[in-house]
Amino acid sequence: MTMSVSSAQAGRGKDTAGAAAQGSAEFLTFRLGAEEYGIDILRVQEIRSYEEPTRIANSPSFIKGVVNLRGVIVPVVDLRIKLGCETIEYNGFTVVIVLNVKGRVVGAVVDSVSDVLELPRSEIKPSPEMSTSVDTAFITGIASVGDRMLILMDIEALMSSSDMGLIDSALQ
Repeated sequence: MTMSVSSAQAGRGKDTAGAAAQGSAEFLTFRLGAEEYGIDILRVQEIRSYEEPTRIANSPSFIKGVVNLRGVIVPVVDLRIKLGCETIEYNGFTVVIVLNVKGRVVGAVVDSVSDVLELPRSEIKPSPEMSTSVDTAFITGIASVGDRMLILMDIEALMSSSDMGLIDSALQ
């Protein structure tokens, strides 16, 4: 299964331009356990079914390995491990979100993808202040969507952080 996000957005080009002018943003939502996260749709290149990556020796545990995506070698990060969630077995819903981060293609393994939501900026609340032991640097806000809480994440900052080692510091 592969879904190109650009083709999914093709029919909404005019809506997206209008949405930006009205102060809203579009997010791809995905699940990690019971939590639902949202990332900027403009960072998403495509969504692919999970395939076992080739493991790279001495890489951090959250880097599952690399896959060959149409001739491009793409590092794959398990967001459950990176964000400190409990690990689970991958299943038929497990997908890789292929991201374009600062000109580099990176894959992120998530439990499942939910949908694409357009949120007015007025609905996005700042992330709460927490103790210093909790890293909220990658959380850009929280939004309520019906009875769901959506944690909005700066996926570009997360993937280009120095501990990830995926993006050259010269590019940052």
